[in-house]
Amino acid sequence: MNDKILNFLGLCRRAGKLTVGNDAVVDEAANGKAKLVIVSNDISSNTEKKLKKACSAYNVECMKLNRSRDELSAALGRFCAVVAVLDEGFSKKLTQLISNENQEVNVYDKI
Repeated sequence: MNDKILNFLGLCRRAGKLTVGNDAVVDEAANGKAKLVIVSNDISSNTEKKLKKACSAYNVECMKLNRSRDELSAALGRFCAVVAVLDEGFSKKLTQLISNENQEVNVYDKI
């Protein structure tokens, strides 16, 4: 696997700084532990609304990853479509990686 974002998420999981699953992510946001919430691109609209509402209420950044739940699950070794990063340093790096990828995609879309 040569995917920086998925590799980094795997590192976060091995370091114990990642929570997986909708309810667990909302709980971590409510407890103030979640620094960043990441969702797959094929998440259901109801789940996405629920997570965006929770993230907004608890002031946690929420980003949509340009990967499917299957790709995310394969990288983490567990079926999931939603994760919360619990470490400030990891969340900053992931935000940077995701933002850079989104900018590259937008540049190529314009060509």
